[in-house]
Amino acid sequence: MLSEQKRKMARLSSIGKPLPRVEGSSKVTGKAVYTADKLLPGMIWGKVLRSPHPHARILRLDTSRAKNYPGVQAVLTASDVSDVLTGRRLRDMPVLAQQRVRFIGEKVAVVAAEDPDVAAEAASLIEVEYEELPAVFDPLEALGEGVPLLHERLETYKGLPKAPPHLRNVYSHDQWVIGDVEQGFRESDRIFEHTFRTQHVHQGYLEPHAAVVAVEEGGPIQVWVSNKVPYDVKKQLSEAIGASPDRIVVNLSPIGGDFGGKGSLMDLPLCYYLAKYTGRPVKMVMNYAEELMAANPRHPSVVTIKTGVKKDGSLVARKVQVFWNGGAYGAMKPIPSVNLPGAVRAAGCYRIPNVTIDSYAVYTNCVPCGHFRSPGQVQLTFAGESQMDIIAEALGVDPPELRLRNALRDGDLTPEHKSLTDVKCREVLEAVARSSNWGSRKKAPYAGRGLAVSHRNVGAGDANAILTLQQDGTVSLLTTYTDTGTGSYTILCQIVAEVLGIPFDRVRLEVGSTDCFRSESGTGASRVTYVLGQAVLQAANNLKAELKKRAAELFHCGPEEVILEAGRLIRRGRRSQSLTFSQLAEAAAARGQSVQVQSYFEASEIPAEGVFSALVAEVKVNVETGELQVLKLITTHDVGTILNPVGHQGQIEGGIVQGLGFALMEEMIMEDGRITTLNLGEYKIPGIKDIPTLKTVLVPGADGPAPFQSKEIGESAISQVAPAIANAVYDAVGVRIMDLPITAEKIYTALRARTRTL
Repeated sequence: MLSEQKRKMARLSSIGKPLPRVEGSSKVTGKAVYTADKLLPGMIWGKVLRSPHPHARILRLDTSRAKNYPGVQAVLTASDVSDVLTGRRLRDMPVLAQQRVRFIGEKVAVVAAEDPDVAAEAASLIEVEYEELPAVFDPLEALGEGVPLLHERLETYKGLPKAPPHLRNVYSHDQWVIGDVEQGFRESDRIFEHTFRTQHVHQGYLEPHAAVVAVEEGGPIQVWVSNKVPYDVKKQLSEAIGASPDRIVVNLSPIGGDFGGKGSLMDLPLCYYLAKYTGRPVKMVMNYAEELMAANPRHPSVVTIKTGVKKDGSLVARKVQVFWNGGAYGAMKPIPSVNLPGAVRAAGCYRIPNVTIDSYAVYTNCVPCGHFRSPGQVQLTFAGESQMDIIAEALGVDPPELRLRNALRDGDLTPEHKSLTDVKCREVLEAVARSSNWGSRKKAPYAGRGLAVSHRNVGAGDANAILTLQQDGTVSLLTTYTDTGTGSYTILCQIVAEVLGIPFDRVRLEVGSTDCFRSESGTGASRVTYVLGQAVLQAANNLKAELKKRAAELFHCGPEEVILEAGRLIRRGRRSQSLTFSQLAEAAAARGQSVQVQSYFEASEIPAEGVFSALVAEVKVNVETGELQVLKLITTHDVGTILNPVGHQGQIEGGIVQGLGFALMEEMIMEDGRITTLNLGEYKIPGIKDIPTLKTVLVPGADGPAPFQSKEIGESAISQVAPAIANAVYDAVGVRIMDLPITAEKIYTALRARTRTL
């Protein structure tokens, strides 16, 4: 298999090569214009006043001092803006708080001024009188009687997928069922039930949310925004401000990191209202205190898993209940059910004939949560893979062996009711066991190893592409997808170069606006190479056919006689008859024609190819202090054709490092609804000294849904890290950490508690 893949790759000229980022030069030289860099004549700045209370009624608002402050151009409150509720799917969030605030950081008023410091100072002069109300911060407590009902009019909200269950403060319930789980438990020899908890985690992108709006009298509403889904932004903003979508033009800007967090409007509607009120362009940029206080972090969770097994380790039944702390609003989630898509994979990578999964999204008086790399799956993999090790120990089975006995195979049914194909679960488990010398390595004192495995599928969606042959012989690719830092633009240009047989540097990228196409899904769910890549591949093949047709007309032969070779069109067998791309473009221009093709691709269903990944963590614990040292992480990945090996490896390592932060240190610490880690000094993310030795092992396959039989990689590496480390800690010192992050304090406390019970 590997030798065949090497032979296939050797025949390719651009695909599979570590080619540099097409936008890299502009970014490293500072030429890239991010949203926060955008300057327009007469631009002024907006700044928000935010609530200091987690739950309160607004009794009085006095903006007079702010309005009279020198340099202030406008001060707006809820009475000055639309009372429409906004959201990506569920519209439940006001543009500015209406009579009531539901979390610390909610927007109460907004100021526009000549200078950002002036705007901030004026915002602080707004006087607000509040009546504090009872608040709830835990999703389980929010279900109980006697706690505040945070959204009394929930059933009237637009975008509510279905009537929520009769559970207090629950706004979404998803359920997946295979077989009869209760019958499965009756047939089981052993039943295990455990509850796990995970924490608030911010995406940690370098670029904070930013927005710029210019309103032209009688003309378009021009928008620049740090957002990865421009057509969705256009729709959301249209609904929020009551303007026709045809008036709104979203101009794409470079995105300085996303990881799932750049899909919501944030301050964009306020930018519009300030621009409309003042007649001047307005810019708003969140600082990191605002990001951590009021953006859309990863959902905390409470996960209870009940699993029934036979004596031989065969999994018979699994029942999962997960309660997501959704925060004060559900507006930040894009999927139709307004839940978390990863919940469907709570059965893990295993053949379990009886499964029930219940996923509940719950309102609390916390920061509204959204999506973060592999949303929902990261939390549930921590719980599920931790329990697999608990079961393995109880049955006296080696952890890899228990997983191999139950591993998914081709054709197996999953809770998504997909018959999986190209399943490489067993292969990645065997590869990671070999690479870590699992069965033969001697165990040092207070050192341990842990294993975890996960799988996911690429997301569906739609995309457009336009290819144009330019006068100089280059080929330009027009797209309105954003590259969030993953290198997708480079991959797209590689596809074009490969199909047309031209050097990579002869492909030019053009990034358009929402005026270019009717609509498309935008970046997310690891779908860019799959969905947009297919549109680009289709366009490249169409352009290739068009070029051969045009050349054949000039050669007075059939298109089948024309070949493309090194940027030339040559009549087969008559090399004297040839044209360069630029000569063909000139010939078309002489006729008043252009050489251009457009394509559209839509995937309405998620492909059945599962992408599998496994990881082994090696750790050492100081039993005197609880300090944990992660020594090595060995990861294996099921891959198809690797389109760009440098970008591919970068996605793996990036996911692992984010998983490391989730496992060990990242936590938005909250006290009575107030985030106390409001800067990147207090909110810890992994630095270079925190990163252990990383080893990657690739398991090649022949199939993949994306161009050239490639597979997604962007969200595959993160989910296994936390459970593998938790399992390694248990292997090292015999204590099981069931709530993240895994800190020295938690290990120390668990060790002392165990000592007292001995």
